[in-house]
Amino acid sequence: MILIDKLLETKKTLFSFEILPPLKGRNIIDIYKVIDELIEFNPLNINVTYHQQEVVYRDLENGMVEKKTIRKRPGTVAIAAAINYKYKDTIVVPHIICGGFNKSETEDALIDLSFLGINNLLVLRGDPPANHKYFKPEKEGHAFANELIGQIMHMNQGIYCDEELKNTKKTRFSVGVAGYPEKHNEAPNIEQDIFFLKQKIEAGADYIVTQMFFENQKYFDFVKLCREAGIEVPIIPGIKPITKQRDLTVIPQIFNVNIPFELTNELLKAKNDETFLQIGQEWTIAQSKELIKFGVPEIHYFTVSKAENIKNVVKKVF
Repeated sequence: MILIDKLLETKKTLFSFEILPPLKGRNIIDIYKVIDELIEFNPLNINVTYHQQEVVYRDLENGMVEKKTIRKRPGTVAIAAAINYKYKDTIVVPHIICGGFNKSETEDALIDLSFLGINNLLVLRGDPPANHKYFKPEKEGHAFANELIGQIMHMNQGIYCDEELKNTKKTRFSVGVAGYPEKHNEAPNIEQDIFFLKQKIEAGADYIVTQMFFENQKYFDFVKLCREAGIEVPIIPGIKPITKQRDLTVIPQIFNVNIPFELTNELLKAKNDETFLQIGQEWTIAQSKELIKFGVPEIHYFTVSKAENIKNVVKKVF
């Protein structure tokens, strides 16, 4: 199944969610538990995130420091394959990122996905590793998502890194990309951000999934700006309930999004964790209902691999 085909033909708002691969040392059972809680609501697709390698420093006994490069959440391709096999009626969408890979390594990963029958991708430049301030592409890698999309579109035409290959087979990838209703934190303004977003669509992307937002007007304004810029593909809103006190500072800092005063004020009045959680869920339920009324093709929920919160929202919305 190709996700864009389903989005274009749907007459009602659909539902999807995103999961993180488990931390290294855990197993896939944790992922299945999350999916099993939400599968009864018939999600159209499940996205699987990809995480760039991080540099970790460890103090040794002799006063020396050991530097290691690790990927804390490996397994995106394998998890996507397992979901594809176990939950056959649900489309799996692995994330593919620029960071940490050269073009040849990217091609190999795409070939693996194609062999596994996984033809839907969400393509991202990717954030810098946690201990890096700026994104730095790999040598002979991609600096921007539209370049990576270009490589994927070449493979869809049977064009590979080795131009001397003969009788190549075309892949069948469909690509989604990220959009930022409150602009990407590296963009100088929203207009420039939409200019770069349009480049990704022109490179071959079929749809957009937004960064989380807590004010629907931000999404409505973003859609309007995109349409005025000539971007006509489906724009899927991505949202997430606030679940704990630290979200009020961490989410704006990491994701460059605004949490409205009305919501913040209510959350700060919460007398316990249960009330705090309930307020966050009720806000997301109200957001979801308004987005459905607006006519969005799908609502995408960021679960952070925890099902209960999203389940409480979805069962009151879908």
